[in-house]
Amino acid sequence: MTAYFFSDTAALTGRTLRHVTRSMDTIITTAVTPVAMMLMFVYVFGGAIDTGSVSYVNYMLPGILLMTIASGISYTAYRLFTDVKSGIFERFQSMPIARSGGPMSSPLWSPT
Repeated sequence: MTAYFFSDTAALTGRTLRHVTRSMDTIITTAVTPVAMMLMFVYVFGGAIDTGSVSYVNYMLPGILLMTIASGISYTAYRLFTDVKSGIFERFQSMPIARSGGPMSSPLWSPT
């Protein structure tokens, strides 16, 4: 089944991308919100906080990046939860797809 690894991975990635593009709130939460927060904190609050000779962006950017990573992780966990509850993993296991190309390849996945 390793011969179909790339095609199976592409099919499952396409499935996930269709879910993301059909959900406008996901796009706003994961892509637009960090950019808006960065612009807001730099241009609205940037002059209000005195950081001395160091730029305010040097303090603010790591926090925004961590918040972006956390929102990405939480969205992934939510999608995994909905997939487990809907029974899609059981359907994937019954299909002849490469195990390494699908969501069951995760070390956190254990069939119950």
